[in-house]
Amino acid sequence: MGAAPRNPQALVREDILALKAYHVAPATGMVKLDAMENPYGLPDDLRAELGELAAATALNRYPDPTAPELRARLRKAFDIPADAGLLIGNGSDELITLVTQTLARPDAVMLAPEPSFAMYRMNAIYSRMRYVGVPLAEDFSLDLGRFLAAVEEHRPALIFIAYPNNPTGNLYPERDIEAIIEASSGYVVVDEAYHAFAGKSFMDRLSRYPNLMVMRTVSKLGLAGIRLGYAAARPEWIEQFDKVRPPYNVNVLTQAVAARMLDRIDVLNAQAARIRTDRATLDAGLRALPGVRVFPSEANFILARVPDADELYRRLEARKVLVRNLHGSHPLLAQCLRFTVGTPEENEQLLTALRASL
Repeated sequence: MGAAPRNPQALVREDILALKAYHVAPATGMVKLDAMENPYGLPDDLRAELGELAAATALNRYPDPTAPELRARLRKAFDIPADAGLLIGNGSDELITLVTQTLARPDAVMLAPEPSFAMYRMNAIYSRMRYVGVPLAEDFSLDLGRFLAAVEEHRPALIFIAYPNNPTGNLYPERDIEAIIEASSGYVVVDEAYHAFAGKSFMDRLSRYPNLMVMRTVSKLGLAGIRLGYAAARPEWIEQFDKVRPPYNVNVLTQAVAARMLDRIDVLNAQAARIRTDRATLDAGLRALPGVRVFPSEANFILARVPDADELYRRLEARKVLVRNLHGSHPLLAQCLRFTVGTPEENEQLLTALRASL
């Protein structure tokens, strides 16, 4: 009988050993503008109602894996076509994992624009898909010719397109996305995590394209803490992805709170509209700063290139303002910081800190 392994290096895959875990910066006592959260809380009467609902929820029972009440409310609140299948998950992060695992045949390729959401590439590594990132143009626009050439060369089993893109905030032309879907012999996921702020969607194209999934989350709407994502696609595809889904992946509290909140979607929609207004004000304030290049955004954050991102990040942190430093994460993001749109007061604190730090 051989000796037992004495350290992780003896058993953990080499590609996992080489990874760095997704970093979440400590935020206690900070003006938190790093994670694209909705900065607005819920009205007091609604908070009290949710408290009573949570107290009445049977925590001793497993959740219903089919979640019929939640699914019905999702369809109504977000105009999901009646003939589309629906997959729900523990945030859209889990949905990305489920789709990737399902399509990770030997030698399968995942394709995505870069820079984009880091979890696409991470999930390709986890599932041992070969990842191919297609660089965006210097202004973060989609180089359609280059992307279609990559589709032709690599024949990807899976393509992820964030719409709007994270971390750049821009929307690609609809016709470009359609051209990619039409050119692909694989599966295309349009990730609409920020749809509440963009006003555009591919949900109405599900009947046109059999290889299309539209994926979303309620996190950016103001429910990040309950971790709920949903995805719509042709039923025959959802049937396969559902085989990989853990049976109790969406807990009872999430199901109950989300179903009730979707009955009050007007509250969340009003907050999203307020954030869009706040975004315009913050954009104007950032553009008035010397040496700062601001990129257009259709999300609830703004990307900007600054003179020295590392130093500016440290100075903002010292002033208790937490933003996302993207310098070093991708060549196209050199000297870039990403600012979540906060409340007007938080946005002004950010601008004041920037004026003092630049």
